[in-house]
Amino acid sequence: MHKPLEGIRVLDLSRLLPGPCATMVLADLGAQVDKVEDPQGGDYLRFMPPHHEGLNAPFRALNRGKRSLVLDLKNPEARKALLSLLPRYDVLVESFRPGVMQKLGLGFEVLHATSPRLVVCAITGYGQNGPLAHRAGHDINYLARAGVLGLTGPEGGPPQIFGVQLADIAGALFGVQGILAALVARAQSGRGSFVDVSM
Repeated sequence: MHKPLEGIRVLDLSRLLPGPCATMVLADLGAQVDKVEDPQGGDYLRFMPPHHEGLNAPFRALNRGKRSLVLDLKNPEARKALLSLLPRYDVLVESFRPGVMQKLGLGFEVLHATSPRLVVCAITGYGQNGPLAHRAGHDINYLARAGVLGLTGPEGGPPQIFGVQLADIAGALFGVQGILAALVARAQSGRGSFVDVSM
């Protein structure tokens, strides 16, 4: 059966839940996803409990159907290797703190100059700019800031924490939506774009 994203290639630099969830959906839709991990242990989620056959069970689910490669992006040769691969890809997904890709010499301007058709999606807590851009956060922080946490729990009682990471998953799905829209725009313009997703 033909899947709608067959022929689309995705380079996944993300880790933990939001980015890998987004690229899992893209893989489920038929894209080829290649996950890039660093040699110092890779995605942190790999080794967190619960385990199944030595690996984190959610890691297995989120990264099903993906291929894997190891690059230390702090190494100039590895960065050159990444840039040499870019023209083969349609999409790059990353979830570093704002400014990290620029510090590595892999900001959007560099990526776009190397591969003008590339769609780049950055999934972060509070987006690339603004007063909270560099603030650390987790799912519960994003839900509280959005007012969602205050909608849960008994009337007159304290908020109740969700049983799932709702902001992370919503961020992943908004990332997928933005990537698909950017691919449609690219089909018309021939040029990639930057998708900035704030959880």
